[in-house]
Formats: sequence, structure tokens, C-alpha cells
Amino acid sequence: QVQLVESGGGLVLAGGSLRLSCAASGRTSNLYVMGWFRQAPGKEREFVAAISQSGKTTNYAENVKGRFTISRDNAKDTLYLQMNKLKPEDTAVYYCAASLVMSLTTGAYRFWGQGTQVTVSS
Repeated sequence: QVQLVESGGGLVLAGGSLRLSCAASGRTSNLYVMGWFRQAPGKEREFVAAISQSGKTTNYAENVKGRFTISRDNAKDTLYLQMNKLKPEDTAVYYCAASLVMSLTTGAYRFWGQGTQVTVSS
């Protein structure tokens, strides 16, 4: 069992930056692929980024590539998402999730956090 708690969301102006964190608890948290997803009102939850257990492999959605950076600190059991050059269309609830395999689909992720709101104003 892995428990995930996101933090770091908030209100930011377009062009600004935010850093999300996801604290993981559970003895095997560093054995999981970790991902970030987001869900805007009225839309389906979508993939943002994922990182392998070692941190050596990352994947990004095309619409965040070059602006967002996913990273993890296994010693601290913490996942991060650095978001730069934010746009109003990045407004959503952001979720971290854990999976046994590298995947871009929500169905592969077994454990989920409660989400943190990110609002980007123009």
C-alpha cells in the first residue's frame, strides 16, 4: 500500500511557475513508477508526466514538454513537478499516482493522491 499526498498548488499568473510535490509513504514507494496527471472541469483526467523508479527515464505529454520537469528524490520518498511558463489551459487539479509499469494511461496507476488545484490566470 502506498499513500500519496500532493502539495504546492495555487494561483499563478500566466507565464509564472509552480512546483508541485507529492509525498509518498509506504516501504516500497521507491519501487513504483510515478506519474502526474491532471483534470480540468468537464474534462477527462489526462497524462502529464511520468518517471521511472530510478529517475533515469521520463515521459511527458506533448503539451507540457519543454515547460514541465518531473523528478523524484527516493531518499525523501518525494515526487516533484516543476511547472514553468504556465498557461491558462494548464488550470486543473493535479494528481500524483504510482504504477508498477511505465505507462501514460490512468488505468495502469494503482495508487492516487487526493489532488492539488492549480489555477493560472491570464
